[in-house]
Amino acid sequence: MIRPEAPLVGRVVRVEPLEERHREGLRAAAADADVFRYMQSVADFDGWFEAALAGPDVAFAVLSGGREVGSTRYLAYEPEHKRVEIGWTWLAREAWGTGANSETKYLLLLHAFETCGLQRVEFKTHAANERSRGALLGIGAQFEGIFRKHMILPSGIRDSAWYAVVDDDWPEVKARLEERIGVQT
Repeated sequence: MIRPEAPLVGRVVRVEPLEERHREGLRAAAADADVFRYMQSVADFDGWFEAALAGPDVAFAVLSGGREVGSTRYLAYEPEHKRVEIGWTWLAREAWGTGANSETKYLLLLHAFETCGLQRVEFKTHAANERSRGALLGIGAQFEGIFRKHMILPSGIRDSAWYAVVDDDWPEVKARLEERIGVQT
């Protein structure tokens, strides 16, 4: 089972399975349209929230300082292939540059590899989203290619850049992330 039994807690963030109590805090965090420049919009916030709650993905609220600052998900979980995707990640502008994204990815990767025993964690992003692509390379994910005309968004056709971390990469990625977020080993 990919859903953690308890929140994933770091120094900067707390990653909690999404619940109704997160709705209004996430609505406030999602107010900046620029956060969703390369994603499907959450202009219909309640529709997005209801879909996130309904699954089948495991959606999370990301909290910092006790407040909701964003969301992320485990999706496309394939237990028979020991893989999952981390995606639908967004953070309010106030959380940018705070280490919240790196720590969130660290906690999700740690759970996937060390608790669930997965062998592959995938990421995909809009090919034009240089900020996200740089962040994925920065955590040590390997670029695997561009899937052309992969998705149709309200803003048009999207080419998707694919990245992954596999279990062979995990020790190096883990060390890199622990150094970045200041985990004492």
